[in-house]
Amino acid sequence: MEQVLRRRAQMITALRWSAIFLVGFLIVTQQVMSDGPLISLDSKIAGAKRHNFGSFVDFLLRKVDNLGLRGLTATILILSALYISRQFKSWRPVNLAVLSLLSLNLVVGVAKLAIGRTKPKLNVDLIHAGGLSYPSGHASNALLSWGMLAYLIYRYTRHESYHGRLLSGIVALITLSVCTVSLFRSTHWLSDLLGGLFIGGALLVLIIAIDRYFPSESQHS
Repeated sequence: MEQVLRRRAQMITALRWSAIFLVGFLIVTQQVMSDGPLISLDSKIAGAKRHNFGSFVDFLLRKVDNLGLRGLTATILILSALYISRQFKSWRPVNLAVLSLLSLNLVVGVAKLAIGRTKPKLNVDLIHAGGLSYPSGHASNALLSWGMLAYLIYRYTRHESYHGRLLSGIVALITLSVCTVSLFRSTHWLSDLLGGLFIGGALLVLIIAIDRYFPSESQHS
């Protein structure tokens, strides 16, 4: 009974955070659609001078940026989920990984097509112009995919409190690095990245809430 109550409390907490992140996404989207104050900050950041570090540093920056690529993150997540599923003789990790990827690509894909925002490298900020800049797929991919992988590792291993904090810190570092490099390389507006983080976070904790709702004997409680 105690375990059921704990899982229910975790589910409710996750749903609340999902709602908060969704509101954040809607606020950023409203700014993008109405040319709000956040868009002025977008323009200032995109127009700032960048230092030329040379080809080697640019190569390293692109490798960091790749940590948010859909193909890379999806491959790592699915392969890791398959390994965990095999180890614990449960399809739950694979199901959660597939659900997270499908929901992310559906929601972000529809939003990109509906808003059609141009990228900062074009030196013009337009919506409904056939662009795919908002929300950032790199930011949402990084947070949701690496976050789901960390969650699976945490739930299917002995999870002392420091273990969870370490995994969360790694996910935060990867996601922040991807967003910082995207800003430096002008591949996304700041609001693109914020929108991607909010929708990625909303989907991640929503899937965690679903997982908490349905019991699994393979997981550590």
